[in-house]
Amino acid sequence: MKILTPTGISASGLSRRRFVQGLATGVALAGMGNARAGSLPASNNPQVQVLTGTQFDLVVSELAVNFTGSRGKATAINGSVPAPTLVWQEGETVTIRVRNDLAVSTSIHWHGIILPYQMDGVPGISFAGIAPGETFTYQFKVEQSGTYWYHSHSGFQELTGMYGAIIVRPKASDPVYYDREMAVVLSDWTDENPMDVFAKLKNQSDYYNYSQPTGPDFIRDAQRYGLSEAFAMRKMWNDMRMSPTDLADTSGETFTYLMNGTAPAGNWSGVFKPGEYVRLRFINGAGNTFYDVRIPGLKLTVVQADGQNLEPVTVDEFRFGPGETYDVIVHPADQPYTIFAQNMGRSGYARGTLTPAMGLAAAVPAMDKPEWLTMADMMGDMSGGMSGGMSGMGSMAGMDHAGMNHGDMKPRGMAVPSATVHHASSEYGPQVDMRVDTPRTNLDDPGIGLRNNGRRVLTLADLHTLGGSMDKRDPEREVELHLTGNMERYSWSFDGVEFGQSTPVHFRHGERVRVILQNDTMMTHPMHMHGVWSELENDRGEFQARLHTIPVQPAQRVSYQVTADAVGRWAWHCHLMFHMDAGMFREVVIA
Repeated sequence: MKILTPTGISASGLSRRRFVQGLATGVALAGMGNARAGSLPASNNPQVQVLTGTQFDLVVSELAVNFTGSRGKATAINGSVPAPTLVWQEGETVTIRVRNDLAVSTSIHWHGIILPYQMDGVPGISFAGIAPGETFTYQFKVEQSGTYWYHSHSGFQELTGMYGAIIVRPKASDPVYYDREMAVVLSDWTDENPMDVFAKLKNQSDYYNYSQPTGPDFIRDAQRYGLSEAFAMRKMWNDMRMSPTDLADTSGETFTYLMNGTAPAGNWSGVFKPGEYVRLRFINGAGNTFYDVRIPGLKLTVVQADGQNLEPVTVDEFRFGPGETYDVIVHPADQPYTIFAQNMGRSGYARGTLTPAMGLAAAVPAMDKPEWLTMADMMGDMSGGMSGGMSGMGSMAGMDHAGMNHGDMKPRGMAVPSATVHHASSEYGPQVDMRVDTPRTNLDDPGIGLRNNGRRVLTLADLHTLGGSMDKRDPEREVELHLTGNMERYSWSFDGVEFGQSTPVHFRHGERVRVILQNDTMMTHPMHMHGVWSELENDRGEFQARLHTIPVQPAQRVSYQVTADAVGRWAWHCHLMFHMDAGMFREVVIA
């Protein structure tokens, strides 16, 4: 494995606002240890536990914290935010007793872990939840290895601190060489009550968007495109009641972005010895934030995605959403480096330091300028012309898909995903403000804000899971669902149907199914199907990567194959917490 040497560090400083927001820090977690010697990750904070073995006792309770200079209450496990790192061994059976010391019900979901549905930890789907004062015992055999995480699936408890890392040691030798490892858990924190944040979004979806188009922006567009074109562009956005800067619902106006429970000015630090190969286990434990991660001066060799080993690919930067994990190998020299994770909307960042000695720090790069959504982000594949691009603007492209059953059986031997767009009749209603008729199917787009930025950015097309697909069968049928929403109403759904009005998606036990997800909204959605692996494929039906969470960009159509080998009731949802709570959630039944 070749890892390039450092090339230099960008220079900038913390803004005054971000410094103030980071005056006080919560509990910090650093996973460090010599993997070759088989030692466990160690913490640089005595309050944070690293638990290993097969028997675990976890206590959920409130914890007084101060991340921003204002005191607040977090939902903690064993008195820490993030929760303790759990280290398991592939092939062993773990028993985890969870006691609830809160005044409300709680739960723990083991994200990405394949297990019996009764142990999956989703209240109302797989179990009743853990009532106040009660203890629930999770027990299951660990059938995989890699980097995963766990979090509450009750209310907004995940957003208030209830999340932690899981490291599963492989039964066989690890194909990835490294001398030291560190868990890097990224999250977001708000001093507001999350229910208040949600209520504000329901009342005004762009409440936290402080990057709206301005007069100078119009003048810039007029100079670039001409006055008539600039007027036409502005009129289009106004007619749609949308903003080209609506990349995310939330921003740094309410969120402080944390790295291992530490605000930017707190500067979480992970210590290495010069010459070591360091494995960084990145986990996006945020409630609502996509992060763009880079370490100026270091190349990142990506070796694992969602716990599954990859053909190594070397990049400068990667984007990942809530629920996703990436393992990277770096080879730092005898100097400090900034681990920099800016949010997609460029309104804030998480930051830490990779250093040969505590107390050292590198310069923090300036955030990139925010970029606007393009017409391709709104309409998809523009090569076929504008008329069929977005039917929410008026054109239906001469098609009537009312009453279509997305679960209809298709002929066997379906090697290539269907390219024909099917809009369900339920999409034609007040819950849906746009529909895409010409989606793009490419996987090599890094996404808005990362295109042509001068850095080598990871894309889904770069991911190739070692060993290929787990199931070589062709899918027996296709299930097509659209990710839909209405920004004005702040409503999110599948096929225009919110969870409360939906019926379960049914898979037959043992069948091989192709799932097609089409994003008919302006935002990227990290989609997580519990219980089974999602095997991402390209538009030719060729296997790419085995994942548990798949980000779907605006106006994008992606497909993946599922082997329905896990009997039970499972959750399927967007992992942006406010989107899930607003209705982008379905139940999957495998029987």
